[in-house]
Amino acid sequence: MTRLLNSTLSRISLWTLAMVTIASTGCYGLGGNNINLGFLEYPIPVSPYYQFLQEQKFHNKERYDRVPILGPTTSGGAPVALDPPSDDEVMQALEQARPVQGGIPLLWEKQRNDVRIIKEKIADYIDPPRFYPLIGPAQLHHAHYKCTVYFDERTTVGYPVPHTLHDREAIEVVYVDHNHFHMVGDVEPYTTPNL
Repeated sequence: MTRLLNSTLSRISLWTLAMVTIASTGCYGLGGNNINLGFLEYPIPVSPYYQFLQEQKFHNKERYDRVPILGPTTSGGAPVALDPPSDDEVMQALEQARPVQGGIPLLWEKQRNDVRIIKEKIADYIDPPRFYPLIGPAQLHHAHYKCTVYFDERTTVGYPVPHTLHDREAIEVVYVDHNHFHMVGDVEPYTTPNL
């Protein structure tokens, strides 16, 4: 009986030692400051496509989706809008309107080369002062830009008949809106409600 108990205990201890050794090799570990990467501390794979989508979403939110709040406008002249849209912002808008990404290598690919961007301001106006929640009294300043993009577009098709389509005079017009707030004094004098 003791012999059977000794062999069972030695097997359990050997299996435990083997599992601890396997689980604590490389970047995996059972304790310490290791990061838990999933079930049984093994990584869960994420497709590069979804990772890229999240990176683009953060890139756009960080740079273009926020509305800045500036100081009050100066008296004596019409307020002038902030900087025109950057080339990156125009290319992000162009990618949404006419996507290039997402092709299959050697079967269907699209390239955009020799890009030229012309930016024109088509409107610049400011709304009358009003009260905005979480901001207070402010004026919304609008600036609308027409961005004409000239580029060479090459589409390579590999199946069923391999061929290349090359459009040397592709043109796309993208409209970009820039909005920002200007702080103002009291819009209306505040009155204490009668109770």
